[in-house]
Amino acid sequence: MKHISILVPRSNAILSSVVGPYKIFGAVNEFLIRTGKQEGPFFDIHLVGIEKDTVLYDGAFSIHCDSVIGEIDKTDLVVIPAGKPNSLLEDLKDNAAFVPWINRQKEVHNAEVASFCLGAFVLAATGLVDGKQCTTHWAGMELFRQLYPNVDLISNKVVTDEDGIYTSGGAYSFLNLMLHLVEKYCGRDAAIYISKFFEIEMGRVDQNQFAIFQGQKDHADEAIKRAQTYIEGNVSNKISVEQLAQMYAISRRNFVRRFKKATQNTPLEYIQRVKIEAAKKSLESTQDNIAEVMFNVGYSDQKAFRSVFKKYVGLSPVAYKGKYNRSMVDFGEKLTAW
Repeated sequence: MKHISILVPRSNAILSSVVGPYKIFGAVNEFLIRTGKQEGPFFDIHLVGIEKDTVLYDGAFSIHCDSVIGEIDKTDLVVIPAGKPNSLLEDLKDNAAFVPWINRQKEVHNAEVASFCLGAFVLAATGLVDGKQCTTHWAGMELFRQLYPNVDLISNKVVTDEDGIYTSGGAYSFLNLMLHLVEKYCGRDAAIYISKFFEIEMGRVDQNQFAIFQGQKDHADEAIKRAQTYIEGNVSNKISVEQLAQMYAISRRNFVRRFKKATQNTPLEYIQRVKIEAAKKSLESTQDNIAEVMFNVGYSDQKAFRSVFKKYVGLSPVAYKGKYNRSMVDFGEKLTAW
């Protein structure tokens, strides 16, 4: 029997990322017993907190934990649920007691650890992912890089798996990590059953299509902020790094260095990401064809546009429009009906 500890953080855990694994591990137990693969439960599932009772969403919900961390001497898998983006630093302090306990489980008992979404911040605080791959919600990646520069943050992956440590991307991507864990522990047939029973899409590996690039302006370099504003206001124009450096009277080399330090992107990467974000919005909401969208964001080479778009989005422009443009979805539904 595999002992599962689903952590229940203080105050700001995303409720679904606690209830979700609890229900899925339970459903796997039922499947394995019903199909004769197990005589009893394979997973011994526990809700583990710092205190027995945790109140969430300003009192709208509460969770009663069956154990507190001091009562769990040994576990096989620690599950760290998602937190809320607007209170990450405060939540890290409130839940600091989990950190030494997780480390002890990993180091003494060789427990595996899985984090969902912004739960990666708690995982990273343990030091267990220093030098290892990790992913998290796109909205928290800039802060994550600042706090944990030694972690190999993989921005595009939905799931990472390295040395018994698992992470998932934003929000409900935890469902994809759950499928990964079910298959690893119980086999492909169990994972397929869970996929069908809970209607979770299998095989989703890239989260870039869900990311919204909002610019990185939480810094104090005013010249770079002005350059960012200029880039965002001139999406249809071709902009060079040399042009920007001259506009703000900074040497090219110094401009690139300052821009990268302030935004975590080179100027070229920032220009590309702003243009691609504008292209995404156009593909989602207008009837413009791909060539028109391309020209409107300052590209004239279709191959180059497609390459850059796929780099940041994980889909081609055609595939993205087909997935997110309402008129294209309606058209596809009509064709299917016909």
